[in-house]
Amino acid sequence: MSNDLFNSFMTGPDENGRFGDFGGRFVSETLMPLILDLEAEYEKAKDDPTFWAEMDDLWKHYVGRPSPLYFASRITEELGGAKIYLKRDELNHTGAHKVNNVLGQIILARRMGKTRIIAETGAGQHGVATATVCAKFGLKCVVYMGAHDVQRQAPNVFRMRLLGAEVVPVTSGRGTLKDAMNDALRDWVTNVRDTFYCIGTVAGPHPYPAMVRDFQSIIGKEVRWQLAEQEGEGRLPDTVIAAIGGGSNAMGLFYPFLDDKEVNIIGVEAGGRGVDEKMEHCASLTGGRPGVLHGNRTYLLQDDDGQILEGYSISAGLDYPGIGPEHSWLHDTKRAQYVSITDKEALEAFQFSCAMEGIIPALEPSHALAHVMKIAGDLPKDHIIVMNMCGRGDKDVQTVARHLGFDMSDTEGRSAD
Repeated sequence: MSNDLFNSFMTGPDENGRFGDFGGRFVSETLMPLILDLEAEYEKAKDDPTFWAEMDDLWKHYVGRPSPLYFASRITEELGGAKIYLKRDELNHTGAHKVNNVLGQIILARRMGKTRIIAETGAGQHGVATATVCAKFGLKCVVYMGAHDVQRQAPNVFRMRLLGAEVVPVTSGRGTLKDAMNDALRDWVTNVRDTFYCIGTVAGPHPYPAMVRDFQSIIGKEVRWQLAEQEGEGRLPDTVIAAIGGGSNAMGLFYPFLDDKEVNIIGVEAGGRGVDEKMEHCASLTGGRPGVLHGNRTYLLQDDDGQILEGYSISAGLDYPGIGPEHSWLHDTKRAQYVSITDKEALEAFQFSCAMEGIIPALEPSHALAHVMKIAGDLPKDHIIVMNMCGRGDKDVQTVARHLGFDMSDTEGRSAD
């Protein structure tokens, strides 16, 4: 791996950090010098071989990359159509794709002389990854997490604290990811001297959306050569599919294929209890409209007065009421298709993956798998779908058990009814 990856694809923000009408940098005067310093440091790092040498070494020996590209033979046979490959990023150290990006940001933070790292987290996977890398480098770590998510993602809260992080429950709003990001930004404004904000998704003010995407692009880069090895030189996937909250795992898979017009790109949002006027979902592109949140302009769930609504999803990692600005641009330019999957469909896909492949997925990629289940049977047998299995499901087993009516405290495994 080298910085050649980022010289290979020309799609990106303009000098103002905009993807068409989306993105930008809407921050307070206090934060602007920090943002500009970060942008300058990242631009310098992109052309520095020693930066990428350190990243390559850690990705390989600490994270465990490359993650496997696995042909899901039983799922393929059961669905009866396209060949299904799973990009196994749940096998990374910390159990998700998040560590790919965290490593890059914290190396930048160290280069900038920052000693205190703050982060927001929803499902806890970004928080765990941040706490993990901070422990490795001996940095102070503070993770903001919605109080509601602290309850439903208790195993990851315990992991973060074991790793030495301070976990701050956020009680404002509905106590979810949006509210955690609000409080993290307030912290950053207050502690500008020694603090680096490690954002977990392709959102926030420029340069975060492009920078996080660049670090996550290792996912799609690997898929290109892995599929060529398994299917023959020059073979590209016909379709790539990933779940989307803010959208970092999806952009990591999509970005290296944007210039390959023959590759279909599908992002799967959280449909919650159904995409309707009640807004009991987090499908920003399906049920939202453009606005400004957390330093960038993108599609958001909002009311008629422009007030941000509280999204809902069974998945703590998908219940963000917005989406990364590059996804908004891909949506409006029709380079990518975006769909939604309900809680019920995601739960069915969760169980399907367990039964058919012996892989317990997180609820996030269960949404992507649910869409694969909808479309694969109608596609020809030589059609190749690559889906990003972006997280493992140990963090979600309590949530799933509760929704399926099982009492985990009952050693007989009986229904809670």
